[in-house]
Amino acid sequence: MLSFLPAPLKAILACLILAADTLFHAPFLFLVTLLRLLIPLKVWRTFCTRVAIMIAESWISVNSFWMWLTQPLQWDVSGVETLDKEHWYFVSSNHQSWADILILQHLLNRRIPMLKFFLKQELIWVPVIGLCWWALDFPFMKRYSKEYLEKHPEKRGKDFESTQKSCEKFQYTPVAVFNFLEGTRFTPAKHAAQNSPYRGLLKPKAGGMGFVMGAMGQRMNCLLDITIHYPNGEQPGFWDFLSGRVNNVIVRVEQKEIPAEFLGRNYSDDEEFRLGFQEWVSELWQTKEKTLQQLQMLSAEKGWSDR
Repeated sequence: MLSFLPAPLKAILACLILAADTLFHAPFLFLVTLLRLLIPLKVWRTFCTRVAIMIAESWISVNSFWMWLTQPLQWDVSGVETLDKEHWYFVSSNHQSWADILILQHLLNRRIPMLKFFLKQELIWVPVIGLCWWALDFPFMKRYSKEYLEKHPEKRGKDFESTQKSCEKFQYTPVAVFNFLEGTRFTPAKHAAQNSPYRGLLKPKAGGMGFVMGAMGQRMNCLLDITIHYPNGEQPGFWDFLSGRVNNVIVRVEQKEIPAEFLGRNYSDDEEFRLGFQEWVSELWQTKEKTLQQLQMLSAEKGWSDR
């Protein structure tokens, strides 16, 4: 543990290890992806996909190492004991900090299939990491606004078709599709602007999850509902996390069955499904609000503080 180092030095060390980790693993990932493309056999491509995932899991393990090396984190985690790496999951969490992603990857690595994020199409152009996402079959989506669809009705349904096509490659290898239902990080300003009815949460956006439920059919029947709490209700910045200024984190993971009536249906065109699904997501968020309040009381009992 190097927690005795000054915060700026810890952040610099974490950044250097993270960069070296990415540059070391990326060439192996690109090589496996090239071999997968050169031989168009389903068995071979499935094998190459598994190897690529192993490379990504190794990358995550190195991130866990520098977190251990530089972060004086105390963990309170429950719900990860019964997870299954051979199962398909939809994973969602409340979102307060960029550190959330590293924390989730650390806790779930090799316990479930590697997390796959739905990404905006433009992110494929991010240097190095964009190609890594592409090589790992992260689905890139192009969503159309209501205003755009009113002007171009011929595009209606294309976003669902795009999601369905992206999910086709997930039919043969277990996958964990991840989505922050809030769509963005929580801040008091965003909370006030939304007039959110939830304490400590932004309003959930059910569309992304609904599209995946429709595209994956009966495979995606389990939700991992994750709640992350930083004591004192703070939302640490990514630099704070790199600097070792986050001392404690509480995480609760709950497995919930996704109702069968929500699977394999078109979120865009099926109004009955869309309304019912939005109501179900709202109920999930009401429960998450209560969970957050319980975790706040728990952190107070522990006397934990982030600073």
